[in-house]
Formats: sequence, C-alpha cells, structure tokens
Amino acid sequence: MKAAVLFSGGKDSTLAVYKAQEMGWEVKYLVSIHSRNPHSYMFHVPNIHLDSILSEALDIPLLSIDTPGNKEEELKDLQRVLQDLKDNGIEAIFSGALSSTYQKSRIDGICQELGLDSVAPHWQRDPKEYMEEIIKLGFQVIITAVAAEGLDETWLGREINHKTLDELQVLHEKYGIHLAFEGGEAETLTLDGPIFKKKVIIQESEKIWQVDSGQLIVKRATLEDK
Repeated sequence: MKAAVLFSGGKDSTLAVYKAQEMGWEVKYLVSIHSRNPHSYMFHVPNIHLDSILSEALDIPLLSIDTPGNKEEELKDLQRVLQDLKDNGIEAIFSGALSSTYQKSRIDGICQELGLDSVAPHWQRDPKEYMEEIIKLGFQVIITAVAAEGLDETWLGREINHKTLDELQVLHEKYGIHLAFEGGEAETLTLDGPIFKKKVIIQESEKIWQVDSGQLIVKRATLEDK
C-alpha cells in the first residue's frame, strides 16, 4: 500500500507520517504546498522553505509545488499534484487535520473525485491526549508562530513538553486557546522524532513580532547524524 502525506514540517503532518507508517503504509512522498499567500486558508506557511531539509531528515522523497494561495483556487493546484500521484501508483493521501472541517472536507472531496483514500489519523482526537502522545513518542517540536491572546513573543521557539502543555492548559481555561492550536493560535516545526533518520539543528533564526502576533523564521539549519 502506497501513500503520500500532505506535509508542512509541523507537528500534525509529521505525526501523520508516523501514523501512516504505523498503519503499514509505505510513505512514498511528502507533498509540500508553497503558498505565496501568508493567510492561506488551506496551507501552512511559516518556514515551509525547510521542507527539503526535513525530507532529507526523514529520508522520504519530497514533491513540492507553488500556489498563489487564492481561496478555493489553491485547491486546483492541490488537485493537479494529487492526480499526478494517483497516476504514479499512490493509493492514499494522509493529512494532519484535527478539527478543521474546511480543510478536511476539501481534501476529502478532491480524493473522492480522484479515487484516492483520504486518511486523517488525528481527526477529532482529544487535543490534550494528542499533544501528550507527541511528547511521549519523543518528537521534538517547537512553536514558530503565535496569533492568540495569551501567547506573546516569549512563546516563539519554545519546545512542546509537559511544562509547555501545562501552561497551555491554563491559557485554554482563561482564553479558550485550542491545546493543539487547531484554531490558528500557533504554528509548529518538528526537528526530531522516532521516524527521523537525522536531526534538524537550527543555526540561525529571527523573531518577527507585529503588535499581537509573530513568527520565528529559521534562516539556516543543518542536519546532524543520530
């Protein structure tokens, strides 16, 4: 069974790779969509330029495409690449969707039209249990963007661990922040984990803060043997 994973380098798509392999699928490709629209409704934008080094770290070939990122139009770009995958023997598309019906319904629709299985292994999971699993499995995940009340500049670059999760629980109770950031509260980057053949080391980065939101932009990264 051959699959491809919609991949951004964040926690959700990386864990989708893990789940696909755990379920017995052969992950033939990581599919990365580079949107020129920073407010894309469908695709993760922060640090997407690291997809090639993450592909090497995971030892899975990367298929990346560019899209202007216009609402709904970007789906046509996704459909074209999924059609190519279908033509090359891919049977299923895995995604990291947690609770975004907007994203999942559109991926499901394209896959149904093309005759591909659409698999979202995290769908509707309890967010706290989900985050605890990421930590327990040993994935090294950092926060690379924040856009929610309670998340200030100090959260940029923080690793997701039990202490972080405890603090997020407090913010969830106070502000309603989704513990797994499915409401767009934050974006993440995965640097290492049980499926990584090499570890990603950040050599240079920059924090950019604008009023009430910000990003950690990774300017240079290398791989380290494990």
